Amino acid sequence: MTDDSHIYGTFVFPEQIFERGEGVRMFDANGDDYLDCTSGVAVTALGHAHPHLVQTLKDSADKLWHISNLFASPERDRLAARLCEATFADKVFFTNSGAEAMECAIKTARKYHYESGAPERINIITFEGAFHGRTLATIAAGGQEQYLEGFGPKAGGFIQLPFGDVDALKAAIDGETAALLIEPVQGEGGIRIVPNEFLRELRTLCDENGILLIYDEIQTGVGRTGKLFAYEWSGAEPDIMAIAKGIGGGFPIGACLATKDAAKGMTPGTHGTTYGGNPLGMSIGNAVLDVVLEDGFLAHVNEMALVLRQQLAEMLDRYPDIFEDVRGVGLLQGMKCKIPNSDVLIAMRKHRLLGIAAGDNVVRFAPPLIITQEELREVRERLVEALDEIQATLNN
Repeated sequence: MTDDSHIYGTFVFPEQIFERGEGVRMFDANGDDYLDCTSGVAVTALGHAHPHLVQTLKDSADKLWHISNLFASPERDRLAARLCEATFADKVFFTNSGAEAMECAIKTARKYHYESGAPERINIITFEGAFHGRTLATIAAGGQEQYLEGFGPKAGGFIQLPFGDVDALKAAIDGETAALLIEPVQGEGGIRIVPNEFLRELRTLCDENGILLIYDEIQTGVGRTGKLFAYEWSGAEPDIMAIAKGIGGGFPIGACLATKDAAKGMTPGTHGTTYGGNPLGMSIGNAVLDVVLEDGFLAHVNEMALVLRQQLAEMLDRYPDIFEDVRGVGLLQGMKCKIPNSDVLIAMRKHRLLGIAAGDNVVRFAPPLIITQEELREVRERLVEALDEIQATLNN
C-alpha cells in the first residue's frame, strides 16, 4: 500500500491483487491461481462464488435490498427459526458483523440481570488470549494491550483471567459477575482449544452462581470445527452465543443467539440495528444453511480435517527447525513456528498458498469447508515447496 493511498493505514497488504475466486482458489490479475487456506479469516465457508449462494443473491437482488427493522422479513424469520431449531437458542438478533453480535451478547447478559433485580451484576469474565472484536467494548473484553493502546480508558465491566485456571475463576466470581465469556477455540489467540471438561465446568459454575455463559463462536461456528457449532463437542450449552463469518459465506451477517430466559430483558427499544437482518443477507444465510445442514456435509468436514491434520503433522516431523507444534480442530488448524510466522506466510504466498497469522507465532489454516482431498494434496505440495525453500535458507 503506497503512502498516497486513501485507505486508512491500519493494514499492510501483500502485493497480490485478486480479481476473482472459484471454490478454494483465488486468481490474480495474471490469471495465476492461489489455494486459499484463509477463507477470508474463516468467512467464505463454502468457498468463492458458490453456485447456490450466487444464484440466491441474484434472485434476492431482484426483490428487496433493504427494509430496515420497521417491517418483518420472511427470510429473517426463517433463518432465525432454523438457527434455533439447530441449537440451544430460542431467540435471535441479527447484526452485520461479529463485533456487533458480541455487543448484543454483552448487553443481553447485563439486561438479564437488571430485569432479574440484580443491576449490580455487570462484570463479564473473559480469558487471556481472547479476541472478541474491535469495538471499544470488545477490545476491553479481549483485554490484549496491542488492541487497547491509544484508545483511552479501557471500558469497564470486564475481568480477564488466566486461560484455563479454574481456581482463579472460582475466586473471581462474586455478586457483581454477570457472565462468563469464552471462545471454544481461540482463533486469533493461536488456535488454542478450550478442553471440553473446562467448558462443562463453566456451565456448572454459571448454574451454581446464577450467571450466564456466553460463547463467542464467530470463527468456530457454522461447521468450521466439524460440528455445526463447536460447543456441541462438549455438550455444555451456553445461554447466549455470538456468531458471524461462516453464516454469511462472505456476505456480512452476524447474529446473537440466546435462550428465551436470557433474552427476557431485550424488549422493544432496548437494542437496534439499521442494516442487520436485511433481506439480501437473510437469503444468503438461509442458502448457507441449505448446504451446511445437508446430510454428509459435516462428515466431509471431519474427513478433510483428518487429512489436513495428517499433512501438518508430517510437516512438523519433516521440518523440526521451522515448527514445534500442531494444534486445532476441524478445518481450523495451526502450526506454532520456531521462526517468525510471517516468514512462513511470505514463503507460502510465493508458492501460491495462502494462510493466516495467529497469536503465539502460529500459522493458521482455515480452508473452505468444501475443500477436497485432491485439493488438500495440492496444499501439501505447495507447502512443501515453500518450506523446502525456508529450510535451505536456514541451512546456509
